[in-house]
Amino acid sequence: MNDHLHYLARHAAAGKLSRRDFMAKAAALGFSAAAAGTLLTTEARAAGPQKGGTIRMGLQGGSTTDSLDPALSTNMVSLMMIRLWGEALVELNDDGGLDGKVAESYEASADAKVWTFKIRKGITFSNGKAVTAEDVVKTMERHSGEDTKSGALGIMRGIKNVSADGDTVVFELETPNADLPYLMADYHLAIQPGGGMDDPAAAIGTGPYIIKDVDMGVRIVAEKNPNHWDDLGNADTIELIVINDNTARVAALQSGQVDMIDRVPPRTAKLVDRAPNIKVHSTSGPGHYVFIMHANTAPFDNNDVRMALKYGINRQEMVDKVLNGYGSIGNDSPINSSYPMFTAVEQREFDPDKAMHHLKKSGHDGEILLRTSDNSFPGAPDAAALFQQSCASAGIDLNVKREPNDGYWSEVWNKQPFCTSYWGGRPTQDQMFTTAYLSTADWNDTRFNNEQFDQLLLAARAELDTAKRTQMYADMGEIQRDEGGLICPMFNDFVDATSDRLDGWAENSKGQPLMNAYAPMKMWVKA
Repeated sequence: MNDHLHYLARHAAAGKLSRRDFMAKAAALGFSAAAAGTLLTTEARAAGPQKGGTIRMGLQGGSTTDSLDPALSTNMVSLMMIRLWGEALVELNDDGGLDGKVAESYEASADAKVWTFKIRKGITFSNGKAVTAEDVVKTMERHSGEDTKSGALGIMRGIKNVSADGDTVVFELETPNADLPYLMADYHLAIQPGGGMDDPAAAIGTGPYIIKDVDMGVRIVAEKNPNHWDDLGNADTIELIVINDNTARVAALQSGQVDMIDRVPPRTAKLVDRAPNIKVHSTSGPGHYVFIMHANTAPFDNNDVRMALKYGINRQEMVDKVLNGYGSIGNDSPINSSYPMFTAVEQREFDPDKAMHHLKKSGHDGEILLRTSDNSFPGAPDAAALFQQSCASAGIDLNVKREPNDGYWSEVWNKQPFCTSYWGGRPTQDQMFTTAYLSTADWNDTRFNNEQFDQLLLAARAELDTAKRTQMYADMGEIQRDEGGLICPMFNDFVDATSDRLDGWAENSKGQPLMNAYAPMKMWVKA
């Protein structure tokens, strides 16, 4: 390839030449956009991460009611705050395996009923205090206590005892669980001094940054932790700016107010990607947009009402008009082909006649209220309107109420009986089912309580035969699909965008947007 083009690419990678100017010069030299783009990426990688500067994020989902307590994290903004200051025992890596964080290693007993995690040597909290095994034990106790409101409560239910033994922490389980280390990667389980018992919202952890300024629902500023045990984190300062309005968030990226955003609206994503200084990243995975019914609250405590609504939704229309190609059709289960033990079942189709049959059988006569907000997922009000129209053709009187964005996750989700929501997904079936569908889970947002489902979930954890375990998960998925309160019309791609001021993007589809919420730490400001 032309030496002059290599020269230009090195200058562009170093920030001495804009991407737009580089692409223009490459075109003038007769090179295709694809070839020039590949060369620029190669040169940027060769230059390696640059240290220093400020990275600014524009995120959707935050509100004044958010908390720095990791137990109470319910949205992307609160998750990102945890990523900055805190770390769990382990973390999911880009390949789907686990990397050690607070724990440097772990091992299981032969029957996978006892797990031992060894605490990393020399690791300290951001306040200078050494991390001990007892801090880990206390953290686990806080997330499993009777009064806890932790999002990790469901996955803690199967743990009989947690104890410290020198520099190790021993987990004794009620039943064997081959997936226990994956459960410990749950972001709610950030290890805190004394477990966070005294001050759970102190934001003191082992993460790569220290929270310096908080205006909840508006702006959070974090500075590099000089004593972090790892090399994670390239920028000196990271600013998180809450921008819930889709148009305003995109405009902030285009104007240079922020360097990266999540939730690019699918209907405008292709247009945004054509801007010369912006790159849109679309990543498929386990994320899904949903309508959730409380199966223990009238009229949704009647399964025929639930089935009427499931047959009354036009999934393909919703995928086409809301996702605009950035996703795929759902089937009223949170599990899709991104999971290793996925089993496909017959796709449920929009069927007004079946919807009318179930509605008549239920005996329900009257309005059904659905609550929604832009904060629940991009295009949620539009999706709700489409749902309302398809229900009308089936004789279902669905009324849509648009709720304020601020406070949606504290006042509507998991409190009101029918609303729009989303899930980022989890790395394993066990964790997804345990977090949101085990009858005792605090985040059981459909109030799903099925004894057979619970029994299968516990049995699958102890089953080491992959074929048998796969069948158990398939059976659980069908129970949930036919009896649960989940309407899952679509699996969304994570559609994020970054400016050409940054480099270092790497695809990660393991559960959350923006590189599993590590983009501001793993990317860097070009020199």
